[in-house]
Amino acid sequence: MQLNKIQPAPGAKRAKRRVGRGIGSGLGKTAGRGHKGQKSRAGGFHKVGFEGGQMPLQRRLPKRGFVSMSRNLTAQVRLSDLQKIPVDNIDLLALKQAGVVHAGAMTAKVILCGEITRALKLQGMLVTKGARTAIEAAGGSIAEQG
Repeated sequence: MQLNKIQPAPGAKRAKRRVGRGIGSGLGKTAGRGHKGQKSRAGGFHKVGFEGGQMPLQRRLPKRGFVSMSRNLTAQVRLSDLQKIPVDNIDLLALKQAGVVHAGAMTAKVILCGEITRALKLQGMLVTKGARTAIEAAGGSIAEQG
C-alpha cells in the first residue's frame, strides 16, 4: 500500500443532494420541503424543541432529582494525607493550612485510604469506622465533633 494511492471504498462517498434542479432530479418544485408552512419557506426557523405552540415535552414532564446546596461543604481526607501533615494535633484549620482541604470546607471526613503510623489527635472531624480503627491502632485519638 502506498500513501498516494489510498482512497475511500467504492460507494462510500456519495454526491451531495442537489435540490431544486428540475423535475428530472426527483427533488424539483418544492425541493423536498412539502407545501406551505413555516418550514417550507426560506428563513422559516423555530427553536429546538418548539412544538408549534403546544406545551413542549421538556415542560410537560415533571422535574426530578435534588442537588444539595451543601454538597461541597464536607471535604474528604485520606489517612495518607494525615500522615504527611507535620503537626500531631489536627483540626479543620490545620488541614486548610496544609492545603489538604479547600478553603470553603465547613467540615472534613477522614476516610480509610492509605496507611498511618503516627499517633495523631483529631479534633472536630467526622471519621469513618475503618479510619477510626486505623488511627486508634496507631496510638492516636479522636475528639468527637461537637
